[in-house]
Amino acid sequence: MRILITNKIEKEIEIVLNELEMPLEGVAVTISNRKDLCDYQFDGVFKLAKLYHKNPMEIGSQIVEKLKNNQDFQKVEILPPGFINFTLSDSCINNELNNMLQNEKYNIKMPAKETIVIDYGGPNIAKPLHVGHLRSAIVGEAIKRMLKYMGHNVISDVHLGDYGLQIGQVIYGLQQENISLQDITLEDLERIYPQMSKLCKEDENVKTICATITKDLQDGNEEYQTYFKVIKELSQSDIKRIYDYLDVSFDLWNGESDAYPYITNVTEELEAKHLLKDSEGAKIVEVSKDSDSKEIPPLIYQKSNGAYLYGTTDLGTIKQRSIDYQPDRILYVTDRRQALHFESVFRVCNLLGYKEKFEHLGFGTVNGPDGKPFKTRAGNTPKLEELFEETKQTFLNSSEKNQGMNESDLDILVNAIIKFADLQNNREKDYIFDIKKFSQITGKTGPYILYTYLRVNKILTQENKQSETLNKIIYNKEDRDLRLKIIELESTLKYAVDTRLPSLLANYLYELCVNINAFYEKNHINNLDDVNKKENWLILLALSNNIIKDMLDLLSIKIPERM
Repeated sequence: MRILITNKIEKEIEIVLNELEMPLEGVAVTISNRKDLCDYQFDGVFKLAKLYHKNPMEIGSQIVEKLKNNQDFQKVEILPPGFINFTLSDSCINNELNNMLQNEKYNIKMPAKETIVIDYGGPNIAKPLHVGHLRSAIVGEAIKRMLKYMGHNVISDVHLGDYGLQIGQVIYGLQQENISLQDITLEDLERIYPQMSKLCKEDENVKTICATITKDLQDGNEEYQTYFKVIKELSQSDIKRIYDYLDVSFDLWNGESDAYPYITNVTEELEAKHLLKDSEGAKIVEVSKDSDSKEIPPLIYQKSNGAYLYGTTDLGTIKQRSIDYQPDRILYVTDRRQALHFESVFRVCNLLGYKEKFEHLGFGTVNGPDGKPFKTRAGNTPKLEELFEETKQTFLNSSEKNQGMNESDLDILVNAIIKFADLQNNREKDYIFDIKKFSQITGKTGPYILYTYLRVNKILTQENKQSETLNKIIYNKEDRDLRLKIIELESTLKYAVDTRLPSLLANYLYELCVNINAFYEKNHINNLDDVNKKENWLILLALSNNIIKDMLDLLSIKIPERM
C-alpha cells in the first residue's frame, strides 16, 4: 500500500479509538528520537484524557491492548505518564522496503499535480555574480528539483534585474568614456558600474542624469535600447556560464524589461477597482489592514517622474505569468529582507482578485567564521568564481591524495562542498561558511556523502546480487537502524517539499550515510559465507546508494568518478 508508515499507524489507532468510542481528530504519530526505546511514538493520549475525562494511563492501556497482536508491531507499550511506543516488526519493515524496491520513485505517494512558477536567481545585469547570489541559486534549484520529482509542472525563471538604475548608470559611464557599442566588453561593465554607483552617491546631478536615462530607456528611447541590448547580451552570457558551473538552470531568462508590456493591463485593473491613489505626485496602492500588528507601507506603483519601481514590474511579471502559464502557485526565493516588499505585492494581487497562491521563501546570509557576511582575505565580497577557486585550493590542500584528482572531479567536489554547506542549514537562517571545515571528508560535509556513495559502490561492483527482494530477517542492530532510516525517506521528502526546506533532505542524507557507515563497519560483506545474508545486505546497500544518488540529484550535487 502506498502510504507512510506513520500514516499506517495513525489509521490503526483511529480504528481502535472508534471501537473504544473515543474518536480523536488529528491523530498524529511521530518518529521517535529515542531509538533505544521505540521506533514511533503517539502522545495523543493526553488529548484523549482531557477530552473524555479519563486517566491517560487507563486510555493508553486500552489502546495498547487492542494493538498488541497487530502483525506490524514487534512491541506496543504504554509508558508513564501516557506515551504509547511502537516498535515495528521485521516483516513490516521489510514489506515497506520491498515496496520501495519494486515501485518507481521508492513507492512515494505523489500529491495532486500543480503548475508552479518558481522565481530564483535574480541577478542584476552589468554586475558580476558574487557570494550574495549564491543562496538564491542553490536553494531555488533544490526546491525546483524537489517539486518536479513530486510530479508538479514547474517553470523556473531567473528574473533578471535588467531595467533598474544600474543600467542608466552604466550607459552614462559608457558614453562618458566614448566606448562604442561594438567595443563594449564585460570588463568595461564590471569596471564602470561600481564607479558610476559611487559617483551617483557623491554627485546629485549625475544621479539625476542616470535616473533620466533609465526612465527614457523604459519609455523606449532607441539609442538607450541599443545600449541595453548589448549590455544584456554580454552580461547574460557570463551569468549563464557561472550558473552552468553550479549546475543551475532556468526555463525562462526573463527580466524586469519583459514585464513592461503588461504594466498597462495591471494599471487598468487597479483603476477599474479604484485602487490607485495619488500621493505627492506619485501613484500608490494602500495595502495595510486593520489587523496588522505593524505598519505596512503602501506599494509605490509609479514615481512622480513617471518611472516604475520593483513592485510595479513584479506585478507586471505576475500578470505575464498568469497569461502564459495559468500557474496554481508562484514561489519567490530571495533574501528574507525582501519579505515586506513581497507582502505588499501579494496583497495587491489579492485586492485584484488574482487566483494564484503566492509564497515568499526567504533566506539568510552567508557569513564567514567571524559571523559577519563572507569576505575574501582582502576584505571584499568575493565573486562566485573567486569562491570556487578558493574552495578548490582548500580541498586540494586538505589532503595529499586530493592532489591527483582530475579537473572534472574537482569541479564536482567544489560544487558538493559549497552546496551541501548551504543546504544542510535551514534556508531561513544565516549560516557560517567555513571552507576548511566543509572541505573535510569526515563530518557533516558534501565530501562525506560522496565518499560514502563511492565506498558502497565499490562493494556493489565487486559483488553480484541475484535478487531484488529482501527476505523477512533483520540480522543485527546496525542492519535494523539502516532499514528504518531508509523507510523514513518518503515522510522526509514530502515534508521537505511541503515546507520548501531542502535542509530536511540534506540532513536525512547525512543521517542515512552515518547509518550506512555504521552498518558497513559492523557487517563485513565481502568474505561472508552466509549466501542469504549476503544477498540481503547487497540489496539493502544497493537501495541505499540509489537513494543517495537520486536525492543528491535533487540537491543538484553530482557524484565524481573517484576521490
